[in-house]
This record gives sequence, C-alpha cells and structure tokens, in this order.
Amino acid sequence: MLFNNLFHSFSKQPYKDVLFVSEGVDWVTTQEIKGVAEAVETLGIKSRFSGPLKIGLPRQSIFYPSAYFLRYPSRYLTMGGRIAFPFYHGYPEYGDPLVLKCHENLRKYHRTVTRIQASHSYMRSIILESGINPEKVFLIPIAIDGRLFSPQTSESKKNSRNKFGIPQSAVVAGSFQKDGNGWGEGLEPKLVKGPDIFIDAVKKLKESVPELYVLLSGPARGYVKKGLERAGIPYKHIYLEKYEEIGALFQCLDLYIIASRQEGGPKAVLESMASGVPLVTTRVGQAMDLVEQGGNAFMVDIEDSDGLSECSRKVLSDTELRSRMVDQGIRTARENTYSSHIPLWKNFFKGFVNADQTYE
Repeated sequence: MLFNNLFHSFSKQPYKDVLFVSEGVDWVTTQEIKGVAEAVETLGIKSRFSGPLKIGLPRQSIFYPSAYFLRYPSRYLTMGGRIAFPFYHGYPEYGDPLVLKCHENLRKYHRTVTRIQASHSYMRSIILESGINPEKVFLIPIAIDGRLFSPQTSESKKNSRNKFGIPQSAVVAGSFQKDGNGWGEGLEPKLVKGPDIFIDAVKKLKESVPELYVLLSGPARGYVKKGLERAGIPYKHIYLEKYEEIGALFQCLDLYIIASRQEGGPKAVLESMASGVPLVTTRVGQAMDLVEQGGNAFMVDIEDSDGLSECSRKVLSDTELRSRMVDQGIRTARENTYSSHIPLWKNFFKGFVNADQTYE
C-alpha cells in the first residue's frame, strides 16, 4: 500500500486521480468517504483508497477524512500535494485543545490547503475566520445513500420489531451514535454529543409516555445505558457490524431524538427523514440548515431537554402533524443523497484533479 501510494508521486501525469484516506475504522467518516468516492466516479474521476497516512505525499490530490490531520502540519501540509478535507465540526468556543490546535494551524497554513468541505453554514463561517480564500470552502451537507433507506410502513415496522426483539406495543425512541469517549464501554460521556441531555429528555418524556422504550445503536454507549437503567426506562442496544444495515433499525422507531451540543451532521438527520421517522433535534450541525421548524422536523435550542421532550410528545400525540412531518422529511432526504449532490461535488473537484473528463 505504501509503495503504491508513493509510486503515484513520481508519475509523469500527477494529480490524475483522488487518493481517499480513511481513519482505519468502519465508522461515519469511512462511510462518507465511500459515498463521496462513488459520486466522484460518476463524474469520471478515478479514485484510490488508503488507510491512515504517516506523511503527506507530493504531486497527488489527497482527500483526508477529517480536519484532525491539521494537528501535524509539518507532516502533511509541506509536501506539495493538493489537500482536501471535510471540516464537519469543532467549535473553538468549547475550548477543546485538539480543536483549537486544528483551527490555529488552519490559520497558519490555509494557503497550502486546496479544498475544504463544510457540512453546514455555521461551520463554514468559522472556517472562513482563518483567512482562507472563500473560493476554497464549499458548503456540502453530509449526505446519505438513498438506497439504504425506505419510508416506514406498518408492515415493515412490525417485521423489524419482530426481527430485533422490540415490543410491538412500545413507543420506541431511537438514538444511533457514538457518545462515549474512546472505543470501549463508553462510561465516560462525550458531552458534545449530549448524552446527558438525551437522558434528561427521555426521563421527562417517560412521565407522559409510560410505554416509552429506547433503541440504541453505535459504539461506546455505556453512559447512556447506565442512565436509562437508573431511570427505569427499558432499552435495547444493537451494535450492527455493517453500517449498511442501519436502515432496518429505523424501521422499528416511532421517533428519533438528537440531543447533541455540537455536530457536523449528524447523518441521522437525513437517515430518520428518509425512513419516515419523525425527528426532534437540537440546533446543531446541518440540522440548522435542513430543518424546517414544525415542517420536516422539530428543532430546539442546545441543552433544552424540556423542549426535546415536549416536541416529542407533540409528534407522538398528533397524527396529522406526524403525517405531514414524515412527508416533508422524505422530500428533504431525497434532495440530500450522494447522487443528488453530484453537482456540488463536481464544483468541489474541478481544478483539484487533472482528470480527462470535461465536467460538462
């Protein structure tokens, strides 16, 4: 792998394809790279794939999986390559040392960066504060693969609950993410993901919805599981080995709740909409740009657990509202698949790759 990557740096025709770098784990960033690469192939641009790189590579067009490679500018930003990456999240106001370092290095080295994908408008405004040329920053939401999700029906809901052992009589709220630090049990909460807010919201919802049941997925959910146990809320945690199976879990739900303080997406905004599952979310990530309040979803302020529980009650109790929200959500999701974003990626990669096609 290393030899093959180096070989392309000495080609007589540099920058002829895109080298997509992964973080070496099958998680959200890897899925996003796969989706973007498929869109790139549709444009006639060739792509290659690599695990984590120890150094940058000259004379190549490289797409890194996140902004965290900016921790080591001397390794990756001084090699003469064309560099692109998504900057999904990382708000300086939270004071995280790693995030602050990435922003500091972007200010110092933005001239060596060729392209940045911002998944939502607030993140784009933060990126532009680095002094980078605005023409290098592209607003492209984190998309979904529309082939993996279909609108829920009464039959699909029944069958999926039977498959996963979820009570048919339960009112099921979903939360599919990673919200614990590290890749172990996850007892230490990753507070930017709002696991404490989620617990508080479902505890309040339980007071008016006694049949409430929580379906969890994703790694490192120990903190949330302990909180649900203390609150006496029944739950099930299903960690799927393949992301491609996540659509089946959405079929079990009556509601999806996002309680994060900070996000780049999350993908669940569109995944729930595509599945015909009503969404209640905090004002984070691309939800800010995609949610039409009371139309395709409900959105409340960050840390507003009262708002999350109250909006959840509205969705669960108002059949007409729920139906309207589901229909509008499905339309929003269809507008934000990888295939529908091909024109956006066409603009992103124009000039980044010396491809043979003409971008017509």
